[in-house]
Amino acid sequence: MRDATLTFLGATGTVTGSKFLLQTDGHRVLVDAGLFQGVRELRRRNWAPFPVDPSEIDGAVLTHAHLDHCGYLPALVRQGFEGPVVCTEGTAELAAIVLKDSAHLQEEDARYAADKGFSKHAQPRPLYNTADVARALPMLQPVDFGRTVEVCPGVEVTLQPAGHILGSASAVLDVVGHRITFSGDLGRPGHPLLRPPPRPPESETIVVESTYGNRDHVEGEIDQFAEVVNRTIERGGTVLIPAFAVDRTEIVLVALDRLMNTGRIPQVPVYVDSPMALRALGVYRQALAVGNPELRTDLEPGVLDPRDVQEAHTPQQSMALNRPGKPCIIVSASGMATGGRVVHHLRHLLPDRENSVVLVGFQAAGTRGRDLVEGATEVKMHGRYVPVHAEIVQIDGFSVHADADEILGWLASTPSPPKVLYVVHGEPESSAALAARVRSELGWLAVVPRHGERVRLG
Repeated sequence: MRDATLTFLGATGTVTGSKFLLQTDGHRVLVDAGLFQGVRELRRRNWAPFPVDPSEIDGAVLTHAHLDHCGYLPALVRQGFEGPVVCTEGTAELAAIVLKDSAHLQEEDARYAADKGFSKHAQPRPLYNTADVARALPMLQPVDFGRTVEVCPGVEVTLQPAGHILGSASAVLDVVGHRITFSGDLGRPGHPLLRPPPRPPESETIVVESTYGNRDHVEGEIDQFAEVVNRTIERGGTVLIPAFAVDRTEIVLVALDRLMNTGRIPQVPVYVDSPMALRALGVYRQALAVGNPELRTDLEPGVLDPRDVQEAHTPQQSMALNRPGKPCIIVSASGMATGGRVVHHLRHLLPDRENSVVLVGFQAAGTRGRDLVEGATEVKMHGRYVPVHAEIVQIDGFSVHADADEILGWLASTPSPPKVLYVVHGEPESSAALAARVRSELGWLAVVPRHGERVRLG
């Protein structure tokens, strides 16, 4: 192996923008192609020219279909990338939904900003459009878990389940005598729908996520969820749940189904209001129907179809939920309240004290969800500030990211220690805390890389 290198082009000091460039013997492979989200400084990176000519990248690997791991792919295509892109069947199916929705929202936001005149740009434009997505999707080349394929000469990849969302994978790359494993986003052993990830293979290098690297999920948060639902319903209000369209919506529906069936919360209408979430829900329902091996074997029939669930497909159906007129629960994307239909619901529901907003996942710095968690008294949406009087509750128990103990357990299960562990995909304090625990508890060399840093393999 001649001077194989790895460059960290995203997910350093942040949980978004995952991109890792592997270079060896004149070939380049990109692992993940995620969008930066959150604070303006990060979002601006999406618009910067890619550090290398995308037309000179031989291929890519996607670990899963969340926007912070696949959402930059159409922008790469716009700049000349021609594929192939290796991923699982589940990732290919869900990425098509996610990327189409992303392009649509960007186009809509650009038009809205132009019409309302609140953009600083004379002609607001999207990062990419639906035509770019249409060019990108045929590049996706699904492979089965456990099957080894060549991405380009000298670089082979094997995908193993990561248990995070349907189709999610850890990517094991073999580069002429050197093995490097990218964890992707790791799921939890107790994921309500998916089986836990298997142990990582023996590798010289491991790149691991650290979203929850400085804390553990607490027990009993389902009780907290039931309590806030009950409080809100008793007030005659609406429970608004900003939820990621892929997997988080499904987990919330599972929880609501079980709470209603056991009488712990009342039977009230549950609205799923996100075209993307509804399409992803269809993928999960189909996976359940055919017995997808990624799913747990103890799932009860109808677990994704709670009683009183109603689907809001049209804009008119969505707008009616801004003033529902009766106690209900609304599940709507996006999960960090950065865009989508949930923003319109927030604008109408946040000013009223009888309502509640339940944030059921990690909220990145600079997002509207993070502002709400940190006690914002007003938030800005579509150029206007809206007062926050609704009850705001964050519940991490719905997260499908492994916590610190679970990540340590996964790492420790590898047959032998790697030469080096790189800790990524976390805010600075989270990555630093996980690296420190790995050093003290496992005795490994653990490094938190900087953005743009390049290291040698081998």
